[in-house]
This record gives sequence, C-alpha cells and structure tokens, in this order.
Amino acid sequence: MEVALPHLVVSSGFLPTGSLLESLIHISNEVASMESLPVIQVRNISTMIRRIKLLSSLFEEIHEMNTPLPPSSILCLTELFSVIRRVKGLIQGCKDGSSLWSLVETEIISSQFHVVVKEMGRALDILPLSLLNITADIREQVELLHKQAKRADLFVDPRELQRREELLQVMAINKEKNVKNKALVDFRKVKEILSSIGLRRSLDYDDEISKLETEAMMQAGTGGLIVVSNINNLISLVLYSKSMIFSEHEKTNEAIMKRSASLGMNNDQSSSSQSTIINIPDEFRCPISLDLMRDPVIVASGHTYDRNAIGQWINTGHNTCPKSGMKLIHMALIPNYALKSLVHQWCHENNIQLIESTSSSSSDLGRSNSIRKSCENAVDHISATKTAKDAVKMTAEFLVGKLATGSPEIQRQAAYELRLLAKTGMDNRRIIAEAGAIPFLVTLLSSHDPRIQENAVTALLNLSIFDNNKTLIMAAGAIDNILDVLQSGKTMEARENAAAGIFSLSMIADGKVTIGAHPRAMPALVALLREGTSAGKRDAATALFNLVVHSANKGSAVVAGAVPLLIDLLMDDKAGITDDALGVLALLLGCPEGLEQIRKSRILVTLLIDLLRFGSPKGKENSITLLLGLCKDGGGEVARRLLLNPRSIPSLQSLVADGSLKARRKADALLRLLNRCCSQSHNTAG
Repeated sequence: MEVALPHLVVSSGFLPTGSLLESLIHISNEVASMESLPVIQVRNISTMIRRIKLLSSLFEEIHEMNTPLPPSSILCLTELFSVIRRVKGLIQGCKDGSSLWSLVETEIISSQFHVVVKEMGRALDILPLSLLNITADIREQVELLHKQAKRADLFVDPRELQRREELLQVMAINKEKNVKNKALVDFRKVKEILSSIGLRRSLDYDDEISKLETEAMMQAGTGGLIVVSNINNLISLVLYSKSMIFSEHEKTNEAIMKRSASLGMNNDQSSSSQSTIINIPDEFRCPISLDLMRDPVIVASGHTYDRNAIGQWINTGHNTCPKSGMKLIHMALIPNYALKSLVHQWCHENNIQLIESTSSSSSDLGRSNSIRKSCENAVDHISATKTAKDAVKMTAEFLVGKLATGSPEIQRQAAYELRLLAKTGMDNRRIIAEAGAIPFLVTLLSSHDPRIQENAVTALLNLSIFDNNKTLIMAAGAIDNILDVLQSGKTMEARENAAAGIFSLSMIADGKVTIGAHPRAMPALVALLREGTSAGKRDAATALFNLVVHSANKGSAVVAGAVPLLIDLLMDDKAGITDDALGVLALLLGCPEGLEQIRKSRILVTLLIDLLRFGSPKGKENSITLLLGLCKDGGGEVARRLLLNPRSIPSLQSLVADGSLKARRKADALLRLLNRCCSQSHNTAG
C-alpha cells in the first residue's frame, strides 16, 4: 500500500550550515570587489552591489555564530546564493560585453536586474530574523533591505534611453547603402554618443568591434536574423566612424611612440627615417616601398610584397607584377607566413615593435576590417567588385593544384587558404567544390601533420554550409575520415570542428541516417562531450541533437553513455550547454532505453525544478517536457518526489502564468497529473 503524502513537509530539527555560508561570503565579496564597472546600467549595478554588501555583513555574522540554523534559513540562504550568482553574471555580462549592444538592450537588461531584486525579496520572505542571533543593527538593515526589495520598481535610465534613440537614428542613416546618404551621418553626434559609453580612443573602437563580433556569433543561433543584422549594422557604424573620426596619425600615434622609444628616436620622426636607422635585410624590404614588410603577401607571379603597398598598386588599376612585369592571372593575395615569421623574429632580436600595416584609405572598410582581425579572415580580393567570381575560381584552382602536388608545407598553406576562402559566401563554397577540392581535403584528414589535418577538416566544415556540398562530401567517403578526426584528432580544435562537421552533414536526412548508423559516431561524440572544451562540448551536443531527431539513432546514443553525461553537464556552469543538454535529453526520453536511463538519475528532478525557475525560455520548455514524460506511464515515484519538493508547485504555477504557450500547456498538464496522484495517495491512505 502506498504511503500517503503529507500536505506540507517541514523538519522540526535544525540543519548544519556546512559550506553554504562560506560560499555566500565568497561570492558576495567577489561582486562587491568588482572593478572597472561598466558605464551602462550604472544605477542598477551600484544599487545591486550595495544590497549585496549589506547581505555580506549578514552572512559573516551568521557564520561567526557557528550554530545550526532553522530549515527556513537554509532555504533562504540557498535562494540568496542563486540570486547573487545571477547578479554576478549580469554585471559581468555588462562589463565584458559590448557597450553599444548593452545600450540597445538597456530595457531588457534593466528588466533582468528588476527580476533578481524581486527574487531577493521573495527569498528574504522566509528568513526568520527572530530566530537568528544577530545584532540589532544588522537586523534593522536586513529588514529595510527586505522592504526596499519588495517595493522596488523597474528602473530604466532615461539618459540611456535618450542615447539609444540617438544611436538608432544614426544606425538608420548608416544602414542606407547609398553613399550620399552615408555622408549625412553626423560624426560629431556619433563621437558624442560613443564617448558617453566610454569609447574615446581608436583602440576602444577596436575593442568594441571585437565584442560586437563575439555578440553576433552568440546570437547567430538564437537571436534570429534581425538581431544579427542589427549587430552587424553596429559593427559597420563603428568601423566607418573610426575611419572618419580618427586620422591615420591618431590611430597609430601610440604605437609609433612606442616604436620610436625602442629605437631611441624622437616621436616626430617618420617611419621611413626610422627604417633607415636599422640595417633592414634586403629580403625583408618591400620591392615597392623599400620599407620593412610587416604583412608580406604573395601575388600570382610568385613575388612577395607588403600587403598595403601591393594593394594600393592594384587599386590604382594595375594588373601586372611590379617586379617582373608579368600580367597577374588573379588578384588574390596569399599570406607569406614563412617570411612573416622571419620578419617577426628579426624585429624581436632588434627590439623593434612590429606595427601591422594598415590601410591608408578610410573608405576601404572591408580591408580595414580584415587587417584588424588576425589570421581567421577570408582571402583579401582587391578587385572583388570587378571579377570576384573569376578571381575565386582561379584562386581555388591554383590552391587545389597545390593540394594535389605540393609538399606538406605547401599543402598546409593551401588547405589553410581554402579554409579561409570557404568561410565567406555561398558562391565561394560552390566554386571551391567545382574546382575539385573536396576529394583532396578528405584525403588530407589522414595527414600526420596536425595543422594540415585541422585546416582540412575546418575547410570541409565551411564547405558543408552549402547544401549541395553536403552530398558531395559524403559521396567522397568523408564520414569515416571525419570520425577518425573526431575520435583521435591531433588537436582539440580539429576534433571540435569535426563534431561541427557532423552537425552540418546531419542537417540533411541522408546524413542523419548514414552517420547515425556508423558504429563509431555516437561514442566519438560522447567522448568529446566528456573531454572537450566548452566549445567542443557544445559542438558535440548539437551534433547529438541533430542525430537523435532520427528515432533510429536514439538507442545508439543511450548505449554510448550519453544520458548520465548530459545530466552531469546540467550542473556544469563552465560548460555552458544547459539548453543543448536538455534538448538532447528531451529527445532521448522518446525511446524506452532513454526513459529507463533518465529515470535512474536521483538528482535530475531537483535540477529540473531549479531550471523551471531560473532557466532560459527554451530550457524551461525542455525541463517541463522531461518532468511530464517522467511522470507519465508509471512514473509515480517521480511524481511523489515532485510533491515532496516545496519549490515544484510554485515553479509550475509560475510557468503556467508566464511561460511560453508550449510550456504553459505542459505545466498545466503536469499540475493536473500531480493533483490526481496526490488525491489517489490520500484516498489510499484513508
């Protein structure tokens, strides 16, 4: 006979504090001691830090008591730890993220701060101050904090709203493709807006562009095309503004001063005169400028020049090699990495700080962007507006020839250039495949050279973005070789990109079937899920998700040990793949083996209840899907554990009120199921 469930579970005893208070003190001190706070959300952040400093005094005083605490105190402190951790994440996000994007999202971020204040108030609701042996001063401060948190209103800084409106107006003008319209941008206003959020130097602009690009990558999978388009518009605005606001002298003044100091020269001396002080080897001089080649590139004739100098030569209408007079069959510039390495070594030995060459044309935004980025940029096609496709075709054929007949060093460079060329544009991916690159790249996956293998698998990943190439890659017998790299690649990046390649190829139905049926596919992905970096774990989880959408693959994933590992990753904040792991678990629930494995977990239900409260919208949907599935079809034990947890019913009720349509429907169904279970238990007991 089943034991009747009590209406309310309360322990009459006291619980030991354990390490909870130490954790609270530590995280509170981390938040209170944060430096270089952002200029966005100033009031919300400063107010929140002040509240947490006050709570830190409470935690320290309780810790000094070193006595057991009532159960409600433990529950309150646990809730406060969760709240403070979220506060830390919010402040860190504002601090490390893009200031411009934070300005655009100011209302959303303000709302997130308001939510955690309310959570703090609800946690303090259950703090039994009368039972705690604390000083009257601390008691009064906590009571005041409690009242303030309960009545706190949403605060959105009106100055930030005004700046955002001004920024959106500038973005609207900048978005116009017509050059005349772009000339209407008021750069004094842009400079004023950017200065108000801490962007005052050229280097600040570069840092902001880098943060915006990171944000665009994060939003690419979840934010939608409009969000990514808006971020790209901001990047374009900052790039364009930088070229108009700062003169070339201002952009490089700091670097030139450093270089001049290292050469023992005055700041007003030119870089040309500096170059003559040191005896630069002839092989390091550009044949055009006769200055040190800071970014050496190879043209179609095989001669090497500095990128800036040859770029200006070609842009002025020349189509021949300056040194040999030969006509250039294509206008692609291929980096000369060997020479660049020697130049860097020579500069280091002579105490010269190398300054990368920068474009002198303020209107050439594309090239300025490629200079700013490091080595992961696409090949720089100078005459892309005239003969882009022909240039790509000739470049691809040239590089494929090097793959086929070159030495390992040439193959490494050619694979790298194809990897970069395939990174941008569907036309590029189509043309490279038509040039016959895929079979050679598949062969290079077995190379013993780590860089060749890494470049080959990444090139295939980039090519697979074009749907027609997915079929060609699979037809070339790439699956076995990609799984070899995934399982035992020579670098972690190669393994991660192999997992991303599996994800891309499994986007088509045939890919799901073929890869899922391979006996090594699931074990290799699960191994990367266990051993990989955060990015690698995410690649493995998304690939698993794609594969187990096909029902026949679910059992293989369970047998490979995916379930317990995915549950462990729900608790791993550093991995950052909670939503991905939940998505895979929700799919594996649909097969008997998966359901059995998931039910064996003793911690999953508690984790899912917490995720119902603090997870993302998608995470909440998958959490309620899992809970409902576990409670159905003989899941009475899970239902009882839910009823015994004091946070489960309020969390479900909150989801019914505020969740997405899908989450509300499932939460309502689970509440009805729990109600029936509770009624049956009491009837049985009666």
